[in-house]
Amino acid sequence: MEPHDFWQELHPPQSFPTSGEFRDVYVAELPDGRQLRLPIRLLADGEHALASLIINQAGFSVQEALAQALADRIAAYNVDVVAGLPTLGLTLASAVARALGHERYVPLGTSRKFWYREELSVPLSSITTPNQEKRLYIDPRMLPLLQGKRVALIDDVISSGASIVSGLELLSACAIEPVVIGAAMLQSERWRERVNASGKPWSERIVGVFSTPILDKTGNGGWRRP
Repeated sequence: MEPHDFWQELHPPQSFPTSGEFRDVYVAELPDGRQLRLPIRLLADGEHALASLIINQAGFSVQEALAQALADRIAAYNVDVVAGLPTLGLTLASAVARALGHERYVPLGTSRKFWYREELSVPLSSITTPNQEKRLYIDPRMLPLLQGKRVALIDDVISSGASIVSGLELLSACAIEPVVIGAAMLQSERWRERVNASGKPWSERIVGVFSTPILDKTGNGGWRRP
């Protein structure tokens, strides 16, 4: 597949094998059985790899399907308002809010406007931008939309857990505790320890549309599930 071909379409159930050895493509399954082909990204050790999803590069039908599937999963939490994590989580959060029938959502941001307050910000790190020093902000004008409400915190992918932890820290500074945390893809299990490090079992509130593992390198250069 060409790089620009990934994430563009969903395939019917059982279109591709989901076991055995993978080459350049990992096949993920949505709850309804439809399949999405994801590129495989090599990790630094050269012996392991991960499936990758960049939702704002996905086809609109894929974005809509992932948003609807996630909205279906979090609907039972009776969410009042959706908050989205930058940058890629904003695409999904907006679509999830629409799928839930909401008129708006609350975007968190990394661009500091002059009316923002520094105490309403926390450091932000991401596995995809590890060397950038950023802060996560909330527009103080948006606080009445969140305080005292049942909030869903949404990101596109939960991988190391760093972005989710920053989001939880920022909401906590505003006396806001989300009832559910959602993502399109849960990438391996590495995030669990980090998100639970505060002493709260946040991982119990995390839901995803699908999960992907860390892949092991095979003897002939392919990849397999552990």
